Amino acid sequence: MKKTRLALALASCVVASGAMAQSTVTVSGLVDAYMGSIKNSGEKSRAVVNSGGLTTSWIGFKGSEDLGGGMKAEFALTSFFQTDTGASGRFSGDNLFSRDANIGLVGSYGKIALGRGLAPSFLPTVLFNPFGDSFTFSPLVLHVYTPTGNFGARSWTQANAADSGWSNQIVYTTPKVGGLQANVHYQLGEVAGQNGKKNVGVNALYFNGGLALTGLYFDAQVSNPNSGSAIIDATTPFASITRQKTWMVGATYDFKVVKLYGTFQTSKDTTAGAPQAKDKVYSAGLSAPVGNGSILAGFARTKRTGDLLAREVARNTTSVGYDYFMSKRTDLYAIVMNDKVSTTGSGVSFGLGMRHRF
Repeated sequence: MKKTRLALALASCVVASGAMAQSTVTVSGLVDAYMGSIKNSGEKSRAVVNSGGLTTSWIGFKGSEDLGGGMKAEFALTSFFQTDTGASGRFSGDNLFSRDANIGLVGSYGKIALGRGLAPSFLPTVLFNPFGDSFTFSPLVLHVYTPTGNFGARSWTQANAADSGWSNQIVYTTPKVGGLQANVHYQLGEVAGQNGKKNVGVNALYFNGGLALTGLYFDAQVSNPNSGSAIIDATTPFASITRQKTWMVGATYDFKVVKLYGTFQTSKDTTAGAPQAKDKVYSAGLSAPVGNGSILAGFARTKRTGDLLAREVARNTTSVGYDYFMSKRTDLYAIVMNDKVSTTGSGVSFGLGMRHRF
């Protein structure tokens, strides 16, 4: 009997200890594929079965452990992949965990994380346009993140430097106060012989009822996912750019029958302090619930000027689509896009696709 009581007491201690230090690990992801025809301005038309029409496909692991006293340890490891081929990464040569590879502590003070994670520009960009994080059909995302044309002969170089994710960074996230939360980013350059190089940035997001507001600022000198290359895609005339300062503001308002979106951004590119190029990016859009889905419409315009350019260049992109939800996790979408850079011919793209979350 004494041995039995002792065993029960020990078992109770183990159960109590486990309850105090609970830990969880989850596996989640998203698979997105579409078929259609893609032709951005300055490119040839391509019939495709591609990955990531509305969201880049990904799979990831997240975990947390309750450390007691209101504190938790968290980690995230997330990898992109291409549904059409099964290849890893967003593109050839992309890192394995190019979306997330970080660990951090969470408490009443907020969160501090170390490793690779979102750039300060990412959330304000994808949350404040109706096509979200579509690197294929979102006009705003295409203008600020995605170059077009063959490498070394681009018809368009992206407006934002240093990628949509930053490596080697420290991120502090504030607690939410009245719907307001901010993120402070500091990326160590880790460039051989250039220890002074770094990226710094901050964003703020405010949500209250139907209203959402955002603002961001970043100063970038280091490329991603790997440091050492140009901070903007290396192509004439942008290969010489060594620093970019960008700020952006955005707003949405949900009237229930329609949700409106708007952003404004300006970027200044320099080399050794000398002005090189300047972008002004405007975007507007809407989403309207119809049936089991939503009509989506978005427009972006970028005006590019500067000493590196022979003349002013403008880009206008418009997308219209319908996103139909078959369930909470599965949706079908159809999108048409028109794209025009002032120095090249226009392009028309369309896609029919499917997403599934797990």
